[in-house]
Amino acid sequence: MSNLPDYLEHEEYLNRKRKLGEIRALGIDPYPACFKPTDSAQKLQSTYGHSAIGHSEDAAAGTTKEVTVAGRLILFRGMGKNAFGHIQDSTGKIQIMFNRDLTHLTGYSPSEENGEALSGFKVIEKKVDLGDIIGIEGHLFHTNKGELTIYAKQVTILCKTLLPLPDKHAGLIDKEQRYRKRWLDLISNEHVRETFMHRTQILRFIRKYFEDAHFAEVETPILQSVYGGAEARPFITKLNALDQEMFMRISLEPSLKKLIVGGIERVYEIGKVFRNEGIDRNHNPEFTLLEAYAAYWDYRDMMHFVENLFEKLALHLYGTTQVSGLLTETQEPVKIDFKAPWLRMTMKESIYKYANIDVENLSDQEMRARLLESGKCDPKKIPPLSRGLLIAAMFEVFVEHHLIQPHHIIDHPIETAILCKPHRDPACREEGLIERFESFVLGGEICNAYSELNDPELQRSLFEQQSKRRDAGDEEASPIDEEFIEAIHQGMPPTGGVGIGIDRLVMLLTNQHSIRDVLYFPWMKPQGES
Repeated sequence: MSNLPDYLEHEEYLNRKRKLGEIRALGIDPYPACFKPTDSAQKLQSTYGHSAIGHSEDAAAGTTKEVTVAGRLILFRGMGKNAFGHIQDSTGKIQIMFNRDLTHLTGYSPSEENGEALSGFKVIEKKVDLGDIIGIEGHLFHTNKGELTIYAKQVTILCKTLLPLPDKHAGLIDKEQRYRKRWLDLISNEHVRETFMHRTQILRFIRKYFEDAHFAEVETPILQSVYGGAEARPFITKLNALDQEMFMRISLEPSLKKLIVGGIERVYEIGKVFRNEGIDRNHNPEFTLLEAYAAYWDYRDMMHFVENLFEKLALHLYGTTQVSGLLTETQEPVKIDFKAPWLRMTMKESIYKYANIDVENLSDQEMRARLLESGKCDPKKIPPLSRGLLIAAMFEVFVEHHLIQPHHIIDHPIETAILCKPHRDPACREEGLIERFESFVLGGEICNAYSELNDPELQRSLFEQQSKRRDAGDEEASPIDEEFIEAIHQGMPPTGGVGIGIDRLVMLLTNQHSIRDVLYFPWMKPQGES
């Protein structure tokens, strides 16, 4: 029984393979090493789309603008003595006119040795298929309908494709196939290419923003002997050379803070992290995280820095701070305004404002009862929660979905983050609050930031408390990182830190509902598994 894929027996594949052999028999190399396009579809359209550049007769005579482009043939139709096609490159598409007198096909010299000679045009018409990649050298003109077109003078076959593209009318609409075969999704759906080009623009802008603020971009290890910096289950692997268990990092934090200790006063990294957790529209097992740390800053400085980043990103992408979004529950359109400053309120204030609940006047048991009544919490996880974690759960259940416009939620319970500095205000410190903020837009968290804890004795104590939770069966509690604690003992200046999920940021700024729509290759089950 053959293990070869089914498509090798399809008629379309066999036809294209036959044509490949015929092209080679004509002396044409169907896979040349290189081609040098000097123009792109988008640039030509924007520069000459509305300019008076001449007609087809002028282009045929070679008196109009000469251009060289390359791309995938996505349309081809005969019209009398000419044929018209569209080629698509990474920037868009442009029309090509093939005249039946065309003889210049790279690598081909018509010969009658084996019967009737084929013109260059006939080779294209009979041997080239939709999806093939070709190079065009020719001259620009406008058709009678005003469409910018290249009159082809020289055609080069650059890649003969052996499998067809998705149907040009139906396209590639099945979501699973779009995610699984992203290359076809990018060919078929222009809006998908635009989303990923926006992702590139966003990353480029973020790097420039941090560079202008004198942050150093660094790279830290992905494989770690001790994981930490977040509460999540890690992926576990093995380093065979040392016969040692290793972990894929769940956070960038510990390594970056060691660099702050080492004297790099402003540092950031954009890198992959890995969390062995659930998969849904907001979560993928590997995702891209930005973390940044600035010595001598606190969480208020970082708050200002973050909201200005989002404001400037919106202006850079769209020329306005108002960006279109969709409400998570109803999918209704809404305008999000990223103009700084954003709304700021404490976690307790937000619970009172949006849920009309005063947690100060509720006992722990009353909060547990309300959380259980909501039906949005695992009943097994509620009973052991401390008061601080109960307040955080109340916020998550009753408030988060109300935070449509940008909000900074500040001053969280100390139990929610063991790497954060206790509040400087004595009354807040007495309440067990820390200098932390999370930012929310469209009902979802977009960043997490602290005044970083630099008290080594308190840091060890909090790690030990977390270790007890781990010993009691909490799989998301991290082990004690002795090397990190040692670094803090050697002195870390007051520091502000932030973490921003790049994928969620791209979702937000490109109006995408699922994280799968902003990852080139989201995690998918092997084909055929239910």
